Amino acid sequence: MHASTTTLAPAAPVSAGVVFTDETLRKAAALTADRHRPVWTGASGEESSGEAVARHLEATAALLERDGWIRTYDYSSDWTKGMGAVDEDSMTVKDMVKALLRMTRDSVGNDSRRTLRTALRHVGEGSPHGDTDTDTVASEVLDLLIKAHTGFSGARAFPWSERLHRSHADITALLAAGAHFARTYGPAQTRCA
Repeated sequence: MHASTTTLAPAAPVSAGVVFTDETLRKAAALTADRHRPVWTGASGEESSGEAVARHLEATAALLERDGWIRTYDYSSDWTKGMGAVDEDSMTVKDMVKALLRMTRDSVGNDSRRTLRTALRHVGEGSPHGDTDTDTVASEVLDLLIKAHTGFSGARAFPWSERLHRSHADITALLAAGAHFARTYGPAQTRCA
């Protein structure tokens, strides 16, 4: 496990402390009418179907289930580690390359866990279940749900997901609610982005 991470995902899913009700979804749907730009249109200018966005959100949940969820990454310990690079005249080129590779391996780590933000992006970048537009729209859908859930117009899903008390089950509940919302309240047009 990567030394610079501090939060562990639960070993097994637990019941969500956060519940997204049908009323929350209806409130989120009402918020879409107040938007200055269409929720279902990504940066390409093309509309994503509710089904395409739902698939993106479900693939994100599956990715987090497979590789693990982490609330945030802790990079602060990297500042105190130091690189420990040895720059001695007595070192051979082979010794220097070995030291450099060791430092690189130690700094990158092998922790496969992802934050909500990272998992959504990874599904959009290298998955048959999404693209950059569905990533953008899925993020907007999650923001709408959190605004409806909290009643705060400035609320956003990513900061909500990074709260100290948040759990993997809470994130899974949010993603499931987002997929349900996208299928229920997505645009009438059914073409996939």
